[in-house]
Amino acid sequence: MTYSDYFGELSLKVIQQYNNTTMNENKKKIAILGSTGSIGTQTLEVIRENTDYFEVDVLTAGNNADLLIRQAIEFNPNSVVIANEKEYKKISNALSHLPIKVYAGNNSIEQITESDNIDIVLTAMVGFSGLLPTINAIKSKKNIALANKETLVIAGDLISKLVKEHNVNIFPVDSEHSAIFQSLAGEFHNEIEKIYLTASGGPFRTKTINELKEVTKDQALKHPNWDMGAKVTIDSATMMNKGLEAIEAKWLFDLKPEQIEIIVHPQSIIHSIVQFIDGSMKAQMGLPDMKLPIQYALTYPDRIKSNFERFNFLNYPKLTFEKPDTLKFRNIQIAYDVMQKGGNAACIMNAVNEIAVENFLKDQIKFTEIPEIIEKTINKVNFVDQPTLDDYIESDKKARIIAQELIK
Repeated sequence: MTYSDYFGELSLKVIQQYNNTTMNENKKKIAILGSTGSIGTQTLEVIRENTDYFEVDVLTAGNNADLLIRQAIEFNPNSVVIANEKEYKKISNALSHLPIKVYAGNNSIEQITESDNIDIVLTAMVGFSGLLPTINAIKSKKNIALANKETLVIAGDLISKLVKEHNVNIFPVDSEHSAIFQSLAGEFHNEIEKIYLTASGGPFRTKTINELKEVTKDQALKHPNWDMGAKVTIDSATMMNKGLEAIEAKWLFDLKPEQIEIIVHPQSIIHSIVQFIDGSMKAQMGLPDMKLPIQYALTYPDRIKSNFERFNFLNYPKLTFEKPDTLKFRNIQIAYDVMQKGGNAACIMNAVNEIAVENFLKDQIKFTEIPEIIEKTINKVNFVDQPTLDDYIESDKKARIIAQELIK
């Protein structure tokens, strides 16, 4: 099934689903996996402003018990889950006066998506941790609002098969993929020639390779345009984030690597572009605000009124574009190489990147060592051409061990 077949069926199915009811007559029940992170908290902002359309059914978090408690008290979900089991008692006691079920552990996060109450699961967990909960949600026939790009990077082939097998929809939340998705509305039957994923270039776009060697953690965490969590912000600074997005786009829109081009667009106004076989191009534009793609993923195929700041062309007299420097930002080329290779290569890359970023944030390695460690580890982990879920899990585990050994 091609992207046009899949998204064409998706559009018809979703439109038929809402044909006889308006959204505010039938509130969508949302499960947010990773509610205390950047995407999770912004999703709750969208829900807070649209209580006629949405209600929170499930909230999950990794370690931030205090924020999870505050969110639960405000939104009164059916259930909350904390991955860190040591925080269970604290949360249970804090919510004892409310009719909220409290669970703990990673297995509980995976299992909670089976609830019959849930209409859509927003996966905002960071990294490999989002894979198994997303798989379980798909198997439970839940529609997915996907903010965890690593799920498709790690196991895109497996996820694509499961989505078709269980007849569920994936609505992209990343601003770039949402832009492609929005640009394809009404065009699902038309062939794509290529897509352009735009990148801000991060905080070090104009620095030299030598200057990058002296980059500090604090400098790397200052993104010029977007408000994101620490891991994603570092990925943006190394431009690994754009490499991950290219791989995600391959699976979301059934593209070949050569159909995906990255262009640097420092103003972050054009969020991505589709070019069709007749040469026509469609782009989605707007101010850099993750709440817009989040809301679109939750309301598709409808658009609802928002109070988001509006774009004014006169404030942006110039929109500029550049070719990314893949010598300076080697992670882009690494991502394209593993995308071309297939198998478990992207899974390995993702695992090493998570370890490298974690160590950079702990001041254990230099900024420029991140791609070096990724390349060295990829060459040390066994390649599997047709991986199973167990192969992905094992590859992730081995890659992390080898990367950590290289860092020591």
